Amino acid sequence: MARDDLSNLLMFLEVARERSFTKAAKKLGLSQSAISHAVQRLEQGMGVRLLTRTTRSVSPTQAGEHLLQTAAPRLEEVQAEMSALSAMSDKPAGNIRITTSDHAAKTILLPKLAPLLRAYRDIKVELVVDYGLTDIAAERFDAGVRLGEHLARGMIAVPIGPPVKLIAVGTPSYFAQHTPPKKPQELMNHCCINLRISGSLYAWEFEKSSREIKVRVEGQMIVNGVDEMLVAAREGIGIGFVPEDQAEPYIKSGELQVVLADWSQPFTGFHLYYPSRKQSSPAFSLVVDALRYRSTSRR
Repeated sequence: MARDDLSNLLMFLEVARERSFTKAAKKLGLSQSAISHAVQRLEQGMGVRLLTRTTRSVSPTQAGEHLLQTAAPRLEEVQAEMSALSAMSDKPAGNIRITTSDHAAKTILLPKLAPLLRAYRDIKVELVVDYGLTDIAAERFDAGVRLGEHLARGMIAVPIGPPVKLIAVGTPSYFAQHTPPKKPQELMNHCCINLRISGSLYAWEFEKSSREIKVRVEGQMIVNGVDEMLVAAREGIGIGFVPEDQAEPYIKSGELQVVLADWSQPFTGFHLYYPSRKQSSPAFSLVVDALRYRSTSRR
């Protein structure tokens, strides 16, 4: 296969997977026009139409679907072998893609990865912030970050941070107008800030004396990030449910007030997870080791 044909094939596979020229262009860092012309050249060279294009969608034809199912796995095998060969070099190198939440990225990943990246200039890390429960295999990530209790089965999980505690907070002015809740169920009488994760609204989780309660709150604001929830709470829109470490500076300054503190218990913190079949290259191993949580309380 000529080099140009291989390049055109790779672009076609990305379009076929994404069902979109726009998304494929964004992933590959190319223009939509360049990818469209590459697919056209591939179709002309093969003498068969591979994609059905409409103004609203792109989908593989029968021939295109066959090419996607047969060519993609083989190219992935070649890429895996190339990565393995690269791993044999003395100099760790490679690209590592990780999906994560913004909280984990800011408080754990970026501080821990900074020294590693300064020491190994040939290692590149891409962090993609997403609160959805991303399928790392389907989206071609090397690893993902989730709270320990939300890990998928069949994954290797490495703790990368301490236990996390979520607390309910609001402004003093809000609680001056609304009686602070004494029990989680009383949140139903308050204006709360909802968090949407993977299409669903997160049910706030509380625990006291081994009794667990989940509350589906209501309010005027829905966000899809913890940072936005914290800002909304600080603006007095309602009660937010945020990580204690993020709210702590505003609690100390008196800008925010904690409620239901006796119902807020620490739970398993962030983990880095990846498939057990993941090729453990030197670069990936260095990233895992840099992120691994080492409790200072251990002797």
